[in-house]
Amino acid sequence: MQGACADALSAAERSGGSALTPFRRRRYWQSRAALRRWLAEVLGCAAASVPLHSPPGCPPRLLGGAGWVSLSHSGTGLLLGFSAEPIGVDLEPVDRPLEAAALMRRWFPPEEVAQLCQLSPEPLRAAVLTSWVLKEAAIKWRQRSLAAELASWRLDHASGQLLHGEDGVRPEARSGTAGGWRWAVVGPGAQQSSLVAI
Repeated sequence: MQGACADALSAAERSGGSALTPFRRRRYWQSRAALRRWLAEVLGCAAASVPLHSPPGCPPRLLGGAGWVSLSHSGTGLLLGFSAEPIGVDLEPVDRPLEAAALMRRWFPPEEVAQLCQLSPEPLRAAVLTSWVLKEAAIKWRQRSLAAELASWRLDHASGQLLHGEDGVRPEARSGTAGGWRWAVVGPGAQQSSLVAI
């Protein structure tokens, strides 16, 4: 572990990361250190003092009413989100290869499939990727599991509105591209969110 990374981490994060495989350990320590350094600036405290509870395999949480955080890893990319209210973020490479038609048929509700089924391969891949990142961000926003919730979410590709098919929730959501990445943010204030490189 590099010194700058170690200085930002809590003892629990250093200990928890030690049990991971080398790749996952490096990614865990780097992402938590980046999150702590960024939040330290936002909250006006030392990185090690950020009230972050973030054991491996669990979504990060801020304790003591300090706000809400979300993060997403993808390859070399890391997207961090912070808000006074619950937030979810997701990130994928714009050119991520995927079996769009099969993914759509397996996980998307019939109404969404009907919107997309006439698209040619590249527009379909882009639409499916956009839908995927928005749905992942929505699931993180609600702090649910991907396996349990993914098939319940529908994106209206005409309006950009997300809808949870079981309970009717329609969260504020935003998606875009930057630097070769497709990103999404879901939660109150998502439409006014901004991307800042750190």
